[in-house]
Amino acid sequence: MEYVVMAAKAVVVFALVSGSMPFIVWAERKVMADAQARIGPNRVGPFGILQSFADALKLIFKEDVVPTGIDKRIFYLAPILSIIPALITFAVVPYGGPDLKLFGYPVGYVADLKDVGILYVFAVTTLGVYGIVLAGWASNNKYSLMGALRSSAQMISYEILLGLSIMGVVIGSGSLSLVEIVQAQATPYFGVIPGIWLFAQPLGFLIFLIASLAEANRVPFDLPEAESELVAGFHTEYSSFKFAMFFMAEYINLLTLSGVITTLFLGGWLGPGVDRFPILGVLYFSVKTVALVYFFIWLRATLPRLRYDQLMRFAWKVMLPAALINIFITAYWVAR
Repeated sequence: MEYVVMAAKAVVVFALVSGSMPFIVWAERKVMADAQARIGPNRVGPFGILQSFADALKLIFKEDVVPTGIDKRIFYLAPILSIIPALITFAVVPYGGPDLKLFGYPVGYVADLKDVGILYVFAVTTLGVYGIVLAGWASNNKYSLMGALRSSAQMISYEILLGLSIMGVVIGSGSLSLVEIVQAQATPYFGVIPGIWLFAQPLGFLIFLIASLAEANRVPFDLPEAESELVAGFHTEYSSFKFAMFFMAEYINLLTLSGVITTLFLGGWLGPGVDRFPILGVLYFSVKTVALVYFFIWLRATLPRLRYDQLMRFAWKVMLPAALINIFITAYWVAR
């Protein structure tokens, strides 16, 4: 019965994560329009909220153009390799506490991998780059290949920073379980300041936030796509539903990374009244995650794209030393 409940939770969570993608796209269009003094989508549905669904329907029925000279098996496999890791990462992100139960079973998370929770997140998110690299290689297009090469170098650089930036949280909480990391943030500092890792690990939070932008290919780190230089980068030759899958993967990754940041640094489901009413934890988690998604969208409307040499120099000469310093300070703080 336990596995049946776990499977049911996985179906519900994956459906909600996938279903949220059109609304994130709509929100991005609206926020970008406000930032640029435009109206934004306002034709399909109230406030244009159904515009994303209309675009999805259009993409499904558009002609699927397949270039000549490609490796068809890899060309068709690449979008799948991009979207599946984006979805299954959310399986270990706790959106509610252990006290949130239904029929006696905890429903605050799909699964709690106590010894490898963080490792699972990084192992799965790393797989997403394979879809991008294979798409660029299989497309038989120089712009696609250039985007794939950029993506592989960018992901290697910033994946290292993602791992190093959370070492302070792992050392401080003494666990690799995402549920236990959230529970470690329940005790306030000095009895007043919220015990979230944002206050104890501000440098780690900043590094993780910046590296997450690079991981999700978001501005100012969207070099693998770079429309002004590479047409559309790695997905230049993709059309119809295969292009939609890359599009979905990017926005689901954005939501997933926001959920991971909420869990690691912002207290996850913790908030006033959660002890008495565990269902409030889902609300707190959702509000924090949506606020981060809005922040990422706002950055896209604000910051210009970096040059590629600036991107790599920033990772290895600024972010890497800062991440190592943060680890040393945290280890000293815990050891003493």
